[in-house]
Amino acid sequence: MSAITIRNLEVWFGVDENRVNAVKSVSFAVDRGESFGLVGESGSGKSTILKAITGLAPTWHGEIFVDGKTLNGTQRSKDFFKTVQMVFQDPYASLHPRHTVDQVLSETLYLHQVQDIDVRVIKLLTDVGLGSKFRFRYPHQLSGGQRQRVAIARALAGEPDILLLDEPTSALDVSVQAEILNLLTDLQEERNLTYLMVSHDLPVIGHMCNRLAVMKDGEILEVMSVEDLRQGSANHSYSKSLITASSASLSSI
Repeated sequence: MSAITIRNLEVWFGVDENRVNAVKSVSFAVDRGESFGLVGESGSGKSTILKAITGLAPTWHGEIFVDGKTLNGTQRSKDFFKTVQMVFQDPYASLHPRHTVDQVLSETLYLHQVQDIDVRVIKLLTDVGLGSKFRFRYPHQLSGGQRQRVAIARALAGEPDILLLDEPTSALDVSVQAEILNLLTDLQEERNLTYLMVSHDLPVIGHMCNRLAVMKDGEILEVMSVEDLRQGSANHSYSKSLITASSASLSSI
């Protein structure tokens, strides 16, 4: 059984002449324990797919299965959020500016009905490479990389099986991006996590993912393995152009 299966997904915004079709008849599946990437330019519909999965896209139809369960509409159960969590692009915007790291993590653990919250907060911070000294700091007292580590810790609080990663390193300095990607790789191995990752950056996808889907104008043009990506053996002309534009960076992964 796949961790995520999507069939003929369509997502749109607006009505009648103002309707914008953001995702068009998209189908793919993500195996358990796999890292699957969605890559394409801005506006290609990548992040909109994640929004449909989490119930943040107001209008969609098609079929979405997570952990074998069918999703409908925009309502998501507590069980869903125990299974699936999301890490957003901008760690500063996703953290409450007036809440300490302790408050962010403690509240999340409480909502997940986790016992021994104090112990778990420290463990989460240790797991993401921060430690207890960051527990009572505010987001503005942290670097971008440290804030994203807190966001990852928050996502892990309920011990999910699946993480949806929406451009998790694009708001970070280049020197910090590799640290976060390596952290995500280590966490996946330790926890047997499944990743569905959105990025416009082919080298990031190449570093993180087993397979990837190339998207343009709301459609999937092709699905390929990361080995195909590294060898430049794409079928679609648009995919080939992306690989050519990133060839120097791809040669190092």
